[in-house]
Amino acid sequence: MAKINENYLQLKSSYLFSEIAKRIKEFESKNSTQKLIKMGIGDVTEPLPEACMQALHAATDEMGKRESFKGYGPEQGYSFLRELIAANDFKNISPSISPDEIFVSDGSKCDTGNLQELFSLDSVVGIPDPVYPVYLDSNVMAGRAGNFSDGSYNKIKYLNTSLETGFLPNPPSEKLDLVYLCSPNNPTGAVFTKERLKAWVDYARQNKAIILFDAAYFAFIQDENLPKSIYEIEGANEVAIEFRSFSKTAGFTGTRCAYTIIPKECFGFSENGEKHSLHSLWLRRQSTKFNGVSYPIQKAAAAVYSEEGKQQVAKLIAGYMKNAQIIREELTKKGLKCVGGDNAPYIWVETGTDSWQFFDMLLNKASVVCTPGVGFGKCGEGYIRFSAFNSRENVEEAMTRISRLEF
Repeated sequence: MAKINENYLQLKSSYLFSEIAKRIKEFESKNSTQKLIKMGIGDVTEPLPEACMQALHAATDEMGKRESFKGYGPEQGYSFLRELIAANDFKNISPSISPDEIFVSDGSKCDTGNLQELFSLDSVVGIPDPVYPVYLDSNVMAGRAGNFSDGSYNKIKYLNTSLETGFLPNPPSEKLDLVYLCSPNNPTGAVFTKERLKAWVDYARQNKAIILFDAAYFAFIQDENLPKSIYEIEGANEVAIEFRSFSKTAGFTGTRCAYTIIPKECFGFSENGEKHSLHSLWLRRQSTKFNGVSYPIQKAAAAVYSEEGKQQVAKLIAGYMKNAQIIREELTKKGLKCVGGDNAPYIWVETGTDSWQFFDMLLNKASVVCTPGVGFGKCGEGYIRFSAFNSRENVEEAMTRISRLEF
């Protein structure tokens, strides 16, 4: 008898997006001629930068010639890409991040979900609310979450946030072993200051905890005083693992390329208190379970760091951030309180009503789709998320429709 991993039975169904799809389908069946504008999606809409396309084509041509064909590559990523990442993304970090501390992967979603494998099942896990669902679900699958009751798991420490906290969590009084932080935050668009991030680094050092820091949207930070990496904080190399992605930065959601940084100073502990290198453990895990990202995709990612690539990526980001500005300004004019949109592509909006009620009102009165905040955690109730990942034409049309509404 093949017995299943019963932790999967503790997972709650993907109610949010299935319910959104259901309501959209019902709306479209009754309004077949009305153009629907989807403003909740977190996927990019603009094509890959031309520099990346040229590199992808060239690398694909290499794969068709015996003398330049590439078979299995290094599981941690080709050195040409890791060296470019270290030189460009972490050149002003002290202590510096070396290329061999960078692991190239096919997505931050995969890495944030898989990295929990390195840690004991009795680890106490802190997860912000609201936040990206994969942090919670991957720990449920592993068996760390406990039982689900009244909307939460009894073994997870929920780091509740609110408008008063800027939708960023503060370190708790109790001891945690693992902490997930996301900055800029998905879904709220909130960004940690250096002072607030330092409080977390200090907490982790005092408690021998590890911070799993998701910086997938770092490239959207406009304020130079805000940290783009946790390694800008002294001591973070000892207690933090950082996740980054080309998905939103350069439009690689469909081509899949990301990278995770695990400093060699970062250690976990065995039952007897002995220190163990997380860098070595992750290398062993990847060498066993992962065959690496394809050569053409890594060459395309490397083109992000060419002069042409940097200019093209900057233009992409500027376009999305202009969308975010338009959305935030129009919603603010309507009297709604907003977080995000200034240093992130997401705008988190206080509705003053039930999330789903506001969703239905926008859908039925403006033919605009947002994302109900409650889908990202209990603390998301009363909020909705708008995404800036759309065409300028759609964004302007959606905001024009919303401007005409009374609420």
